[in-house]
Amino acid sequence: MSIAVFAGTFDPFTLGHLDIAKRACARFEKFYITVSPNPSKGSAMFSWDERIELIRDAVKDLPNVVVTGFSGLLVDHCREVGADTLIRSIRSASDVDYERQLETVNHMAEPGVDTLYLLSNAELAYISSTLVRSLIEIGISIDAMVPNPEHPIIRSRLKQ
Repeated sequence: MSIAVFAGTFDPFTLGHLDIAKRACARFEKFYITVSPNPSKGSAMFSWDERIELIRDAVKDLPNVVVTGFSGLLVDHCREVGADTLIRSIRSASDVDYERQLETVNHMAEPGVDTLYLLSNAELAYISSTLVRSLIEIGISIDAMVPNPEHPIIRSRLKQ
């Protein structure tokens, strides 16, 4: 069975993430979208459970997708779920060096897991979770950037 993992902090899950997920999950029998911690990004705007709920809502029509979370090494999570492929997205040239570093370390830890890079859709490449959080904080609409802008979790942040 072909199994892949698409991991990220997804704080929050954007239309760019959804586009990558849709394109990638069509190529695998089972596709995990996994919320992972990233201590270098500081505190999250959305809790772990909120992010998982927002992603589940966004991908509810994709039958082979499992949304989960993990902490620890990503390659250990891949082993746990039987995945041999990591999906990573590239929005711009500046992402390439960072992603290559991650791929090298992951391959050193688990040579049986390959990384597959997908380029972001050009119309969505400007969207980042950081941008979305910034817009939420100043009260600007994010309707064109997230798959579920009317979700109560999203709306609760915009009201603050």
